[in-house]
Amino acid sequence: MISAISWIPIGASKAEPTVVEPPSKEEIQDIITAAAAAASGEDSENEEEASDERMDDADGAVDEVARALNVADALGKADKLDDIALGLKELDMEHYDDEDEGVEVFSSGIGDLYYPSNDLDPYIKDKNDDDDSEELEDMIINPTDSVIVCARTEDDLSLLEVHILEDVGTREMNMYVHHDIIIPAFPLSTAWLDCLQGREKGNFLAVGSMEPSIEIWDLDVIDAVQPCMVLGGISEKKKGKKKSIKYKDDSHTDSVLGLAWNKAFRNILASASADKRVKIWDVATGKCESTMEHHSDKVQAVAWNHREPKILLSGSFDHTVVLRDGRMPSHPGYKWSVTADVESLAWDPHTEHYFVVSLEDGTVKCFDVRTAKSESTSDLSSTFILHAHDKAVTSVSYNVSAPNLLATGSMDKTVKLWDLSNNQPSVVASKNSNAGAVFSISFSEDNPFVLAIGGSEGKLQVWDTLSESAVSRRYENYNKNRTRS
Repeated sequence: MISAISWIPIGASKAEPTVVEPPSKEEIQDIITAAAAAASGEDSENEEEASDERMDDADGAVDEVARALNVADALGKADKLDDIALGLKELDMEHYDDEDEGVEVFSSGIGDLYYPSNDLDPYIKDKNDDDDSEELEDMIINPTDSVIVCARTEDDLSLLEVHILEDVGTREMNMYVHHDIIIPAFPLSTAWLDCLQGREKGNFLAVGSMEPSIEIWDLDVIDAVQPCMVLGGISEKKKGKKKSIKYKDDSHTDSVLGLAWNKAFRNILASASADKRVKIWDVATGKCESTMEHHSDKVQAVAWNHREPKILLSGSFDHTVVLRDGRMPSHPGYKWSVTADVESLAWDPHTEHYFVVSLEDGTVKCFDVRTAKSESTSDLSSTFILHAHDKAVTSVSYNVSAPNLLATGSMDKTVKLWDLSNNQPSVVASKNSNAGAVFSISFSEDNPFVLAIGGSEGKLQVWDTLSESAVSRRYENYNKNRTRS
């Protein structure tokens, strides 16, 4: 399944990402040794505990060793290095050049045409050059390529898939996986950002998961084995009858369900969690700047206002949406009540006043923040209520180029496009997503009429919405970079 999607701005990715060498056999052995030593130390420190608790610790040590061996197996090294060494010994490469005198090198047979060098053999040269050239071409990210990252899980494996979308806006549009990054926990949310501690400019993806930590990965590194930064998380976990978990300072204590990067204040990242909290992180320092506890149930989504970047929305399973203004930190914020669990939020990019919230009951509601009262709770009616789908509306996305164009994705396996003009929504196009139950959709900002779709089938889908006649008739004039051929 695909649980989250993020577009990478064109030009943000390195043309040739860095490839990390896998760990050697010695490094893997060091991991195994360190894990065993740590487990042994824990046993000695807990000598006074009951014997069954010590057995739990011992089992934990075995698990650590087993995991390290699994890493070795995954890399294809642990069982093969000895075989390779034995094979090299049999070849006796040290005496490779000691050829017997008198060996006939050249043949006079008509069918035995000999080339003194492989470089001169057109068959060998063409084949190798074609393979190398094709592989190198696939690894290069061109300045015009669009990049999409999806968080995907299959069986017990979770990963970030980096897709290249080329020839956008033409009939030859093509998509393929450039590389992927294996991640340790089931992903739930992602947010792209371009700076990090010690890195003024880069290409990073923050990932929220079933764990309480937020991992930030460098998308320009292939075969990375660890994130470049972790925000929060577990610092200590004790096993035994009295199991306990100790969290890092200011960490979330449950799954991270939503993330939002602040484009104006580039070091700021907001997170929403099942622990009922909203946190603001400074990725330049790796620390939590503030924690907000204005919800009484899981917080599903957060979103920064595009034009007033200190204003943050959060939506929760407590059936409320809350607006907090960073310019008034002591103010409790403004609150709107909704009829079901909040699934997603989005600000209208064409005005700072409107936002939409999608709900578990299949509806989408729009609110105007100007109607909020000075008191903390607002029971004013929404600007409009859209009965969009038969099941939960899991994701919404505004088109940044065409005003009033909104996409909705649902558990009912469909994606719909809506014209919101005059606050009277009407459907423009509807599509069976071929992605299964839809979990995430997103319009591209660089190619605004291209919509990425991810869902339960686990295969990324891309919809060129201008290929729909109803869409092109209404919105073709808003497409400034269309080059159909």
